[in-house]
Amino acid sequence: MIFQRALRRELVSTAGAVFTTLFTITITVMLIKILGQAAGGRVASQDVIALIGFAALRYLSVILILTGFISVLVVVTRSYQDSEMVVWFASGMSLTRWVVPVMSFGVPIVILTALLSFVVTPWANRQSAEFRERFEKREDIAKVSPGKFQESSSADRIFFVEGVNGDAAKVRNVFVNTIQDGRTSVVVAKEGTIGIDERGDKFLLMDKGRRYDGVANQSDFRVIEFERYGVLVSRQSKAVVGDMSARSLSTPALLADLNNFNSGEFVWRLSLPIMGLLLMLLAIPLGFANPRGGRSANLLIALLLFIIYSNMVSVFQAAVVQKRLPLDMAWWPLHLLAAVLIAFLFSWRLFVNHPYHPASMWATFKRACSFKKAVAR
Repeated sequence: MIFQRALRRELVSTAGAVFTTLFTITITVMLIKILGQAAGGRVASQDVIALIGFAALRYLSVILILTGFISVLVVVTRSYQDSEMVVWFASGMSLTRWVVPVMSFGVPIVILTALLSFVVTPWANRQSAEFRERFEKREDIAKVSPGKFQESSSADRIFFVEGVNGDAAKVRNVFVNTIQDGRTSVVVAKEGTIGIDERGDKFLLMDKGRRYDGVANQSDFRVIEFERYGVLVSRQSKAVVGDMSARSLSTPALLADLNNFNSGEFVWRLSLPIMGLLLMLLAIPLGFANPRGGRSANLLIALLLFIIYSNMVSVFQAAVVQKRLPLDMAWWPLHLLAAVLIAFLFSWRLFVNHPYHPASMWATFKRACSFKKAVAR
C-alpha cells in the first residue's frame, strides 16, 4: 500500500534524526566523563576510545527504545497537525490501521534492542571492567602522568616523574615520597626502570640519586647517596578476572544461577525489548494533537511516561533483588498494565465520536446547557 510505504519512509527518516541527536548527546557526556577520569589517573589514556565505545554499547538499547517511541509519536502528531488524519478518517480508515506499518518499522528495532540487552551489553560491561581492572593492576609508576603527583594504590606513597618513555618502563627525574610507621622517606633519582624479581614482584630500580629518611617536625634526617636503589612497586598479582556481577554475566550464565541478583538483572534485560514494543504502540493513540495547538505537550507527556515506565521497571528489579517479589511475578504485571493503557487509549480515540463516549456525552451536555441559556434569554 502506498500509504504504508510512505509512512515507513517517514518513520525511518525521523528515526535517523532522533537517533543521531540522542547518540551524539550520549557520546558527548561519556567523552567528558571518561576524559575526566583519564586526567585524574583513574583510567589509562590509551583506553579512552575503547571505554567510550563500551559505554555507548551499554546505553544503546535505551537510545533505541527512545528513538522508536519518539519517532512514531512525532510522525503521528505531524499527521494530526497537517490534517492528514482528517482525510484518513474521512476515507473510512481506522487508527488501528497504523499498527501494521508502525510494527514493520518497529520490529527490527525491538529485535536489535533484545540482542543488545541479552548479548552485547553484558559483554560491554565485562570488557569495560577488565580494562579498568587491568589498569588498576598495573604497577604504580606506570599509572603516573608526567609532571603530575600521583598517589599509589596503597595510599602510603606518592610518585612524581618528569618524563615517561613510550612503553612506560623507564622514567626520568623520579621523586618518591613514602610514609611508613610515622617515618618519611624521600627518594630522588635521575632515572628509573621497572624490574621483576624471581617471585614476580615488580621493583622501581633508580640510578644515581639520594634518599632522605626522618620523622616530620624533627631535624635528625639521614641523607644517603646511592648508585642504584630499588623500591617495591607491586607484588605478584592475580590475573584480571573482570566484573563478575550480575550485569556482566552472559544470559546463559545468568539463567543457570537464578539467585536474587541474577533474577533482578534478568527482569531488566527482558523488560527492555518489551518496553520498546509497547511504547511504540502507545505512541499511536498518544500522538493525537489539535491542529491549532502545539506539539510540545505530547512530547513532554511521552517523555514523562517513558521515565515513569523505566523507573517502575527498576522498582520491580529492586524488589526481586531484595527478595520481596519472585521472578515469575515481577516481569509481566507492569507490561500488562502498559498494554491495558494502550488498549484504553486506542478505544478512546476510536470511539471518541460515539454518542455514548464520555467526550461526546460531555460535548452534548455543554451544547444542551448553551441551548437552555439561549432559550431563557
